[in-house]
Amino acid sequence: MITLALAAFSVMTVSAQQQLTVSVTNPSATVRTDQAVVIPISSYGEVRRALVTCEGKEIPCQLDDLDQDEVFDELCFLVDLKAKQQLKYEVQLFSDLCDEPTKYPARVFTEMLIRNDKVKEKNKHNNFIESITARGDCANSYNLQHHHGVDFESELNGIRIYFDKRQTLDLYGKFQKRLELEATQFYTQPQQKAYGYGDDVLWVGNTFGLGAFRGWDGQQPTMIDPVSSRTQRIISYGPLRTIVEVIDKGWKAAANRPAINLTIRYIQYAGHRDTDVEVYFTKKHVDISRYQFSTGIIDVKGSTEFTDKKGLRGCWGSDYPTGDSINTNRETVGLGILVPQKNIVKEVAANKDRTLSGGNYTFVVGTDSNVLKYKVTYTSANETFGYHSADDWFAYLRQWRKEVENPIKVIVAKH
Repeated sequence: MITLALAAFSVMTVSAQQQLTVSVTNPSATVRTDQAVVIPISSYGEVRRALVTCEGKEIPCQLDDLDQDEVFDELCFLVDLKAKQQLKYEVQLFSDLCDEPTKYPARVFTEMLIRNDKVKEKNKHNNFIESITARGDCANSYNLQHHHGVDFESELNGIRIYFDKRQTLDLYGKFQKRLELEATQFYTQPQQKAYGYGDDVLWVGNTFGLGAFRGWDGQQPTMIDPVSSRTQRIISYGPLRTIVEVIDKGWKAAANRPAINLTIRYIQYAGHRDTDVEVYFTKKHVDISRYQFSTGIIDVKGSTEFTDKKGLRGCWGSDYPTGDSINTNRETVGLGILVPQKNIVKEVAANKDRTLSGGNYTFVVGTDSNVLKYKVTYTSANETFGYHSADDWFAYLRQWRKEVENPIKVIVAKH
């Protein structure tokens, strides 16, 4: 009886392997690198490990638990394709109880920190967290976290999201293509600067910064306030994409309508300077189509604007990233945002007085569903690998739109 019981237990704990063939095609006449292939895996049972190969060579992949129920929901891997090229990838899914995801070198990074009063160096705080919630009547949520909110990066960019009613995206500019935020914690020290590390490059104030999601009162953007609570949390640390979320509950977005709940998900892929923004409206029995919202980019002081009047908007300009114009340098940045035309109510011009900071290039937006998605991107003129003029930046924005609207084609076949 004991032998039979052990045999039965052994059969139960060794789960069958599942195999998929994933065909990926580049439909465009240009090379595409670090293109994301994302496969929902809930229909394959509880997957605990995955192996992806192409022509017999293993490539990095990751498994993500989006709803935080300790079961993986998606498989992600990145592909490089020549013009018009098609490649086939073999995917093996494992569900043995002892399996764990394979660890690959990190190409992205994300971090949340509570200040440690015993640490004096601004780039060496070590009270790591992965979720924080503040009540709506919290007096100063902005200073609860070390760098004022969750941060994340790819090799090309670095972003932090303020943990307050602004929920603004603030930007870190790099000289070199690498991960830096773990070392600098958004507070680059003089010795690090001497070694070519980047730093904060944008003054945002109460503006959108780079594509913050806000309300709209009919005349101007409004903050995410009042709320019953606001949360920031890390969903995925990488190694190929980071996923972070900002959750606002009980947001009184319109005076004469019910409060709403929303989750804003930011997805940062390795090898990308653009970031996916996904807004999910989660409160039941609320007609979101009756609400209007806003997003956009800051009108950097004296900036040149670009718009195609179809949802693609950008600017190129220079300003001091802080109020200290003596100890900081003027920084030049290019910003961009791409909003689906179906979600645009109207495009609003920036303040005509371009000598003023604090204005926005605004989109009024809405949705007939409970989801609204858009993308943001930026460059710092400090980059050795990026763009150094308005013309070059706006040309990139136009090409960016073409690639977004002509994605790689993915077909999944189960063996």
